[in-house]
Amino acid sequence: MSVQQATLKVSGMSCGHCVKAVEDALRPLGAQGKVSLEQGLVDVTFDDSRLSLRQIREAIEDQGYDVAN
Repeated sequence: MSVQQATLKVSGMSCGHCVKAVEDALRPLGAQGKVSLEQGLVDVTFDDSRLSLRQIREAIEDQGYDVAN
């Protein structure tokens, strides 16, 4: 197991529902996210032997948000 942390810039988040949507999208992947609405950032902790940043970005984008590269 190789635990990694990444901070992603996510636009389009504006309320508590957005926080829940993003954090809930990551949970089934086995990742944990902590959203900062004020900064538009998501701190993600994940096992990079089982999950890629691309998969994390796609899960967030599937909720309707834009993730900067």
